[in-house]
Amino acid sequence: MDDYLVIGGKKIKNRLFMGTGKFASYAMMKDALIAAEAEVATVAVRRVDTASKTDNILEYIPQGCLVMPNTSGARTADEAVRIARLAKASGTGSNWVKIEVIQDTKYLLPDNLETLKATEVLVKEGFVVLPYMSPDLSMARRLVDAGAAAVMPLGSPIGSNRGVKTIELVRILVKEITVPVIVDAGLGRPSDACKCMEIGCAAVLVNTAISISSDPAGLAGAFKGAVNAGRRAYRAGLVSPSDQARASSPLTGFLREKNEDA
Repeated sequence: MDDYLVIGGKKIKNRLFMGTGKFASYAMMKDALIAAEAEVATVAVRRVDTASKTDNILEYIPQGCLVMPNTSGARTADEAVRIARLAKASGTGSNWVKIEVIQDTKYLLPDNLETLKATEVLVKEGFVVLPYMSPDLSMARRLVDAGAAAVMPLGSPIGSNRGVKTIELVRILVKEITVPVIVDAGLGRPSDACKCMEIGCAAVLVNTAISISSDPAGLAGAFKGAVNAGRRAYRAGLVSPSDQARASSPLTGFLREKNEDA
């Protein structure tokens, strides 16, 4: 059966979103996007220059892959709003935007309050807003009330490759939030992505783990497979863990019956 993720009226088959930073070249980035069959790619607005006479990153995004500008570098809501508007004016062809507002320079943790302020403004201007956030249920509810099309809680700090350290908090969001939950940041292995999908996340976004690997295209394909496997497992209905053993075959009956026959 078709299993589409719908955000902002767009139907998405592939639940692996990809970032485009840190690749050794745009050509390698393109190869990875193709290997992942990515349908959504985030691009930092500062790397978009349609007037450039040299390489323009947008020229390397495969056809059919939606470009989602992000507000990387914004420290306040006002800066995020300004960057989002610049992205729209730059001709990316998308009204989607990933809101990133980060004041913390050591751990690069998002400022949830400023993120909420930016979301409120941009939703009213017609943007499809996907805010990057620290996983907090109350703030996630406020973002949904403000019109966020999805919420993007971090798995662990950006670029750390430490995996889903926030998994219990993410699990709560999946259960309680009415819009898609997309884990973003910190996923280092395909198994991390699979774990997110197994608990019911709608998608994951991966950048650093793929872009700095020795074979970005190969790892992108591995992440794609892990996302698909996790999603299929979730839909099939995973069995809950048990504190006790569960026999897979009967332990009684057939021996007794044999003795009685003798």
